[in-house]
Amino acid sequence: MSTLSRRATVALPLALPALLLARAARAAVVLPERITQGALVTGRADPGTRLTFEGKAVRVAPNGVFAFGLGRDAGAQAALGIVSPDGRREEHGFAVAPRQWSIQRLNGLPGRMVTPDAEALARIRAEQERLNAARRTDTAIPHFAEGFAWPAEGPISGVYGSQRILNGEPRAPHLGLDIAVPVGTPLRAAAGGRVTLAEDLYFTGNTMLIEHGHGVTTLYAHMSRLDLREGESVPRGGVIGLSGATGRVTGPHLHLGLFWLSTSVDPRLVLP
Repeated sequence: MSTLSRRATVALPLALPALLLARAARAAVVLPERITQGALVTGRADPGTRLTFEGKAVRVAPNGVFAFGLGRDAGAQAALGIVSPDGRREEHGFAVAPRQWSIQRLNGLPGRMVTPDAEALARIRAEQERLNAARRTDTAIPHFAEGFAWPAEGPISGVYGSQRILNGEPRAPHLGLDIAVPVGTPLRAAAGGRVTLAEDLYFTGNTMLIEHGHGVTTLYAHMSRLDLREGESVPRGGVIGLSGATGRVTGPHLHLGLFWLSTSVDPRLVLP
């Protein structure tokens, strides 16, 4: 972890680089040493510190824990806005490591699934508004800080960031992790939290969103059964329903998404 702190209460080894020593005069904010595109970044700050990232407020827990997300196409440099408990303002810039993305081609899909008709498009737009509202949920308890667990075990059939070409037409990047499990496999909450959406959607079929505090949300798609309703709480590892093949799929699997507010990040980076 890299540390930015103005409190020098512990003697630093002489071998530490000058950059780290220079950082000692800045506000106390701890970030990972290496941050990549698509990362959910977790860190710690002095209690009472206020943070912003890309114009969005970053909630800081009473113990200083916080999280924010970097999208798939994040640039090489980013910055975290910091307001210290004493009111001093500064900006901490950091490097963002690039990643390579794979290309997947799927052919022979029914035309109505590749290019939805007008009625389906209206449904898709309305559902997207509900998804956006659910992803804006930002509650105070940082369940995400307890860590994440696999919701199911199986072969990885799709990765975050890959671009799919459907019947020869390039589509938006795949922003989730696909786990190939048979229909009826019990699915478990990757972390504790509260259900913010549980319904049947056009693209993702039976879908559940669980918010884990501070705007960190997981999405579980293509389920055959939803066992929880909106507003219900669930602990990490609690059963939330069964896997399936609902919505737009070519076979049974769980699509696992991870978000910080409206930013989609890579679930694989937080899983053990």
